[in-house]
Amino acid sequence: MNYDELESLRLADFEKLSHEDSAAHMKISRATFGRILENARFIVSDAILNGKAIQIELLNNKEK
Repeated sequence: MNYDELESLRLADFEKLSHEDSAAHMKISRATFGRILENARFIVSDAILNGKAIQIELLNNKEK
């Protein structure tokens, strides 16, 4: 799971922000936010349902 996927989960599911507000916070479009969040949720559900570990890449690619 990359930084953007983790951040999308934090904003949408933990902070309970709307997709529009979350996208603005991440400086991306709402559609892009939705795709990132969908992938992040798939990673988490796959790990839970199939007993997999989640590797989290904490480095923000924008900071490279």
